[in-house]
Amino acid sequence: MLERLAPQSPDALLALIKLYGADERPDKIDLGVGVYRTGQGDTPVFGAIKAAERKLVEEQETKAYLGPEGDMGFVNALKPYIFGKDDPTMGGRIQGMQTPGGTGAVRLAVALAQKAGVERLHMGTPSWPNHGQILADIALEVVPFKHASPDGTANVEALLAAIESAGPNDSVLLHACCHNPTGIDYTDEEWDTIAEAIAAKGIFPIIDAAYQGLGQGMEEDAYGLRRVLGAVPEAFVAYSCDKNFGLYRDRVGAFYAMTETPDGLDTVFSNANALARAAWSMPPDHGGAAVRLILRDPSLVENWLDELTQMRERMRKVRGVLADAGMAGSVDLRPLGIQNGLFGMLPVTPEQVKQLREDHAIYMAGSGRINIAGLHMGNIRKFIDAVAAVTG
Repeated sequence: MLERLAPQSPDALLALIKLYGADERPDKIDLGVGVYRTGQGDTPVFGAIKAAERKLVEEQETKAYLGPEGDMGFVNALKPYIFGKDDPTMGGRIQGMQTPGGTGAVRLAVALAQKAGVERLHMGTPSWPNHGQILADIALEVVPFKHASPDGTANVEALLAAIESAGPNDSVLLHACCHNPTGIDYTDEEWDTIAEAIAAKGIFPIIDAAYQGLGQGMEEDAYGLRRVLGAVPEAFVAYSCDKNFGLYRDRVGAFYAMTETPDGLDTVFSNANALARAAWSMPPDHGGAAVRLILRDPSLVENWLDELTQMRERMRKVRGVLADAGMAGSVDLRPLGIQNGLFGMLPVTPEQVKQLREDHAIYMAGSGRINIAGLHMGNIRKFIDAVAAVTG
């Protein structure tokens, strides 16, 4: 029986991690793994999380099952930050449930959309690699369009053309902010146009919000998501706390649905709970409980937002240094200065990526994606000079 299984290609990023770990050069640079790093190269636990975890140890009275919907205190506490403080449920039309990370939320959103009748999904490329893997596993047809323009800005015309060409059972997948892997976001004015186009066509939006707060700020990064939800009758949102709370290994996410009327939520979540029960049964508790405690304590909220601001400002400083460098060989680094979040894409070939790794101990994805947070004032000049050397 098992001999029928075909070998699968190893995950390229996991292979890169092993190569980096085996490299003994002291000046090696890791730009591959998508986690935030400080200027010292660490990925620390947030102070606000540490404080919340101490409260959990003291106050938590049980480890009993949560149920497939997870910690609803966590789910509800996030709503004002995602959907806005004035009307965080859009008139009672938004509800959510906890998921194992943003990945679980994306999978649940796509599977539920398919169950509701979505046949095709329009997706900008390049996109987060796991988007493609999830969609292939669910066997939902993907219609790609180009996300980025050569000048390092968003190709909004391609998205609008995709929306216009959509059929009655189509969906579109949008990154709310800090696009992975390009770092290229839509402007507020472009979001206005996108929202109007989605509403006019009647295409169903699925919004992946994995990096709120890492781009321009918590409120600023929510503009596009809120603009789209304000224009359409129904939508799905996949949310991750792994990055903006530093909870990578705790897998903290949430799935939200907006229905045309509040009466539609019960049916949607009876189906969502059934899908979740069959996939992971119950989400993990610890990280979501810590976030809930933070969001219910004004002093911890202040600490968390201060830490998030420090992360964002450090990455903006790195982007500024790269942009100020201008050209590095044939690579124009200036667009990185106007992009957002953890990631950026360099127009380099796989052979040049290999040369950067072998000759300069710089590790990055073969696609040219770099983790901006892997750079700091102690290694950024080496990186710029290396890119110039292999592309000049």
